[in-house]
Amino acid sequence: MDTPILAQIALGYSPIIDRNRSVIATRLSIFPLHPGLEMDSAGLLDAVSEVWPVGGPAVALNVMSEALLRDLLVKQPATHMMVEVPAFMAADPSYTSALRDLHANGNTLLLKGRPVSELPREVLPCFKHSIIDLDDDRRVDQATGGIGIAPNGIVRTISHVQSGVRTVAEMEASFRRGAAAVLGWPIDDAVQGGSKPADQPGLQVIVQLIDQVHKEDAIDKLEATLKRDPPLAYKLMRYINSPAFGLSVEISSFRHAIMILGYQRLKRWLALLLATASKDVNLRPVMFAAVRRGLLMEELVRSSGDEEMRNEMFICGVFSLLDRMFRQPFSELLNTIPVPERVYQALADNTGPYRPYFDLVRAIEGDDPHAIRDAADHLMTGFAEINRALLKALSAASQLD
Repeated sequence: MDTPILAQIALGYSPIIDRNRSVIATRLSIFPLHPGLEMDSAGLLDAVSEVWPVGGPAVALNVMSEALLRDLLVKQPATHMMVEVPAFMAADPSYTSALRDLHANGNTLLLKGRPVSELPREVLPCFKHSIIDLDDDRRVDQATGGIGIAPNGIVRTISHVQSGVRTVAEMEASFRRGAAAVLGWPIDDAVQGGSKPADQPGLQVIVQLIDQVHKEDAIDKLEATLKRDPPLAYKLMRYINSPAFGLSVEISSFRHAIMILGYQRLKRWLALLLATASKDVNLRPVMFAAVRRGLLMEELVRSSGDEEMRNEMFICGVFSLLDRMFRQPFSELLNTIPVPERVYQALADNTGPYRPYFDLVRAIEGDDPHAIRDAADHLMTGFAEINRALLKALSAASQLD
């Protein structure tokens, strides 16, 4: 992942979610830092292939540079790489041949934006879906967010993916309107102080385990707690034995895990388990985001050599959406879940040394190049380092899914 192009771009990512609320692909947005600079498209494809190899999860490339996208179209990415094509390029006859070749090669093409002119007849069948932003969808009743009346003469000839989705309610409404998938982070639902916590018995078991590990209770006591929920015990063992964890021996029991890992390293995997234990299907994208936040925040400080900081950054990331899962503000929630002081500062007080890293992660999720630049400048971190950390984190996350 040392290709020079990683220093020339900013990367953002978001999920593509199907009707089952499963994340079926990742959208990788590529923003040029210096428009007009020639970039190595082959190097970009090589870096992407390391994270999303053939036979693995799918990725959609959202390239915000016409010159770079033109080069990518000619290079013919691997067929598991979906390619987003802006409507103005799809309508340009000079791109017709390249688009037809990609379609014939088996690539999935996504039409992005509303065409201002009719597409060439031979181009439209090349696209599997169109991407329609929520704010631009003429079938949305702007007053209620529900299903509106299609304008006269407006007929969709291909299915659509709804972009710009930010809440669970928006996601559900998009599917009711017929979206094949939604593109975005449905994690912006408001959390009210004093609201009733989510009724998630399995989550309470993990919270108790985290508290017991924090206090370094006896192993027998920890095992007794874990036995109350065998599926959670299985999931914890699966996480610890995953390639992302990198152990040279297989962990055979919870007792074995404590002996090999120690209490502090075990706490981070209990944190991951807590962030992915909800049975609410609408929370699947939230859990997807939490895992990636934790791995990215850890990766951003890996070169520091401070293991305690890496572990705390991981916990900060995976805990950063627990307020959505428990429907409680962090100021209340973290009174029941023990976390390090610097994690509490970042999540409950919006302060502390971890907050700038958290702001960078949220900017990367937001696909806003200006916000990403500002956050990177605040951290005084180069984009080659940030992009390598992001790609390594996404690769590790795919091994956990």
